[in-house]
Amino acid sequence: MDKKDLLDLINDDNLGLLDLDKKFVSATPDDRLTESFMEINEFFSLHNVEPKSGGDIHEHKLASRLKHIRENKEQKDFLIKNDIYGLLEKNKKEIEVLSEILDDDEFGLLTLEDESIFNIKNVAKNNRNKAELVARRQPCKEFDKYESLFLDCQNNIRSGRYKLQRFTHGDIKSGEFFVLDGILLYIDSISMEQEKDSYGKEDGRLRCIFENGTESGMKYRSLQKALEISGRSITQDLNTQEVVNDDDDETGYIYVLRSLSKNPRIATTKNLYKIGFSTTSVEDRIKNADQDPTYLMASVSIVATYRCFNMNPQRFERLIHRFFIESCLDIEVTDNQGRGYVPKEWFIASIVVIGNVIELIIKGEIVNYSYDKATESIVKIK
Repeated sequence: MDKKDLLDLINDDNLGLLDLDKKFVSATPDDRLTESFMEINEFFSLHNVEPKSGGDIHEHKLASRLKHIRENKEQKDFLIKNDIYGLLEKNKKEIEVLSEILDDDEFGLLTLEDESIFNIKNVAKNNRNKAELVARRQPCKEFDKYESLFLDCQNNIRSGRYKLQRFTHGDIKSGEFFVLDGILLYIDSISMEQEKDSYGKEDGRLRCIFENGTESGMKYRSLQKALEISGRSITQDLNTQEVVNDDDDETGYIYVLRSLSKNPRIATTKNLYKIGFSTTSVEDRIKNADQDPTYLMASVSIVATYRCFNMNPQRFERLIHRFFIESCLDIEVTDNQGRGYVPKEWFIASIVVIGNVIELIIKGEIVNYSYDKATESIVKIK
């Protein structure tokens, strides 16, 4: 599969319709096209170079937009009057394949006395199968369940709440986001298997969802290696976090889960999440989810976790239940003994809304708000 840019939606947004920082909407498509191209001009005036793929999100977006315009003759002709830096007329030769480099080697710089550059000497062969680093991707049939997660992550990156940093060797956990070869990916689940990789390390299988609507079941160690080569981690900016003092009492974790149930009613319910509190690690809490009616008798994946201090678990659960009472999942689940059970912690709401509600609870401000099920939004109580 061809490498794609970090924001798949933005790649096709050659008119800049998805820009969140616009203060107005242009009246006509021509106005929007002109405005989007003027952003490219502004970038060139600041950096004296055209935007390139592989930079930060903003530069990546502008590079993709410029590419679309260059390939569209109608747009190119319309914008020629605004092309003050000659960006549309650039026709640089782009080398597509290695054979073109060799064909252009008229001075024989890449060969020496009939010794090809491909005849490598004194270097140990790497027998590692390249396929280990790349698993075949396929369309994600239920991508609509994940789309809001990607939008939320992108918004947090834009706002500075999340930051990109070079990936260093470490743990990969479900519910985390990474950038691989310029594409945002989400770790939906991890299944550690009783097998080892070629180096004797424990390995497992991941379910990775990519923002371009595909998914992959690559190996844990393979993704780890690929991220070390060309990946980025996405973490919360420490400057935006609350300061924790020695006097604060760590009480546990608020968690948000998504069900992996095959039950049609559950599987087809959009924006269905379990919100709960655990005094132990969430990973330990959900180990036997498929045997517990609380978890709908099915495995779950971790969407988000919040480390909490000075939190009263019972009060938290009461607040959550009261806030989302109108959108609570109404279903009866049968356990392994044939007993019926009605779960109380599964709610239908977008992950963005859930995140905002949890923050309001942590800050003690939730009593000033209510949830409007019809508009799926948080409303301030007058």
